[in-house]
Amino acid sequence: MLCTVFGIVLGVLVALYALFELHYFLRMCLCVVAARYIKKRMHILDTATVTGLCLTNDIDTLLYHMNNARYLREVDFARVDFYERTLLYRTIRSKGGSVVQGATTIRYRRFIRPFTRFKISSRIVYWDNQSIFMEHRFIGAGDGFIHCIALCRQRVIECSAEDVMATLLKGNATATSSTECLDRLENGGGAIIVGNGGSEYVSSSKLKPDMPPEVAKWLEWNEISSANLRNEC
Repeated sequence: MLCTVFGIVLGVLVALYALFELHYFLRMCLCVVAARYIKKRMHILDTATVTGLCLTNDIDTLLYHMNNARYLREVDFARVDFYERTLLYRTIRSKGGSVVQGATTIRYRRFIRPFTRFKISSRIVYWDNQSIFMEHRFIGAGDGFIHCIALCRQRVIECSAEDVMATLLKGNATATSSTECLDRLENGGGAIIVGNGGSEYVSSSKLKPDMPPEVAKWLEWNEISSANLRNEC
């Protein structure tokens, strides 16, 4: 009887691994739980950092560096961590919206070797009414070298990205702010109202960064590509 049960369980696990990338879903669940219940909350303009390790199932066919496709997979986990800790995803859902990946560009600078630790820093660099633009950097844990950098366009659906960001900028109190945000306030002309209940950000439009030149050029390329594809239809 015990052998039968064990065989059934083993068969189910093998079937799950054959049909789904089970460890991807398990790791994603762990990322959500850790970000939501263990890690500290962050201000929406802060930089989130997660740690990774290049294992044998991450390496290329040449066996001496991380597979290029794995970088974007790691960005998935870093982005979920950012969504949860800043309440970005929950705020979008509370407004009846959703968010999807609209576009990605990635640049590789140096290999990440097997069994090498690295950090992924994630931050918002710009937003408009429809999209939120995030930058992800793969940083060597030992030397601080930036091995890879990715720009991602998060397309917000059924609600305004400007409205989402304004809500998060105004709703964050001192407990979730950091030196990064205070620097933005000092340099960007924003204001803080301090009361017995803590600090509240106002004039959120003044906290919006200028569009980085690389994002502007990337958007221009996207528009050209989109126009070319429409002309082919």
